[in-house]
Amino acid sequence: MAIRDRLSGNEAIATAMRQINPDVMGAFPITPSTEIPQYFSGYIANGKVDTVFVPVESEHGAMSTCIGASAAGARAVTATSSAGLAFMWELLYVAASMRLPITMAVVNRALTGPININCDHSDSMGARDSGWLQIYAETNQEAYDNFIQGVLISEECRLPIMICQDGFITSHGVSNIELIEDEKVKEFVGEYEPENYLLNAENPLAVGPYGISPYYMEVKRKQAQAMKDSMPVIMDVAKKFYDMTGRKYGFFEEYKMDDAEVAIVVIGSSAGTGKEAVDRLRAEGQKVGLIKLRVFRPFPRIPLAEAMCKVKAVAVMDRAESFSNSGGPLFNECRSSLYDLDNKPYCINYIYGLGGRDIQVEDFYEIYKDLFVIYENDDPGDVYRYMGVRDSRFL
Repeated sequence: MAIRDRLSGNEAIATAMRQINPDVMGAFPITPSTEIPQYFSGYIANGKVDTVFVPVESEHGAMSTCIGASAAGARAVTATSSAGLAFMWELLYVAASMRLPITMAVVNRALTGPININCDHSDSMGARDSGWLQIYAETNQEAYDNFIQGVLISEECRLPIMICQDGFITSHGVSNIELIEDEKVKEFVGEYEPENYLLNAENPLAVGPYGISPYYMEVKRKQAQAMKDSMPVIMDVAKKFYDMTGRKYGFFEEYKMDDAEVAIVVIGSSAGTGKEAVDRLRAEGQKVGLIKLRVFRPFPRIPLAEAMCKVKAVAVMDRAESFSNSGGPLFNECRSSLYDLDNKPYCINYIYGLGGRDIQVEDFYEIYKDLFVIYENDDPGDVYRYMGVRDSRFL
């Protein structure tokens, strides 16, 4: 029977870690992810897990610890945010290129400057091309469920994975949650006993050699194939998780999209606010829908494009700015996925919520209003827009 509790997102992640009982955790504190290793170190001190906890001098050291542990055949986890993730930058690529299954909780927070400790997605979106799988959560429940699934996905794909949630919004906000029994979680993830780990003395390998030109590109091609091959693994693990819990997950969630005329694509906790707007507008007789993207790496290009093509106009919302002069990272991938389709909708972008700027139901109302204008006038206008900038809706 499921265990009902009230937990913050950080507590939920630490609880998932306790139930998984990883071999090694490399940890260095940074707001707003600090509570995760704090809670987890308490479990170690109380004898609830037998994880080797390695408190290091920096986030660079935390990822180095995980790389060494994973290369030695251990199940390794860590947690970080913002500048901490940026300090790991070099080693993100090392972990991915070595095909090491490391599970990292990323509590999304803006990057400096100016200094800001609140939520946006600039940290993980900045690392989107590092070769890590990325899964995002709307709620505390999803953060917990995603972490448990993420361990298995990472190990089956032999790729590291980021399990992302919104800083302070879910990480520190307390909500009702259904926990899985400890023994079921242990059975779900199983014992990690890799046959061919890198530092196996019985099968000596040269690890991390200089990749000269005739060989480097083949390594990257294999990484790309592994990312592509992870798509059925993600769905297989989701099916296994559904069988255990009754909670269904996929690459994305379609919310009231069956007869929608316009829709929004969004990642993270803002989807909950968007769903409330959809419900209110539906009650007023307006046919609106929402797509909440869960898996950003690998990017589910074909199924997502098919979902967006159900409507005539779609707004893609980015909580990160790529400074490309053509929109945010999510928008550019969504719009690109529509390129070859004949019945593609108009697609516009909103940059929103940077540095923790609030977005309200009324803001979603305005976006849907704009989409209906596009739908009726058959003209997208400016496709690169800002939402919630002081004194003006757009820059």
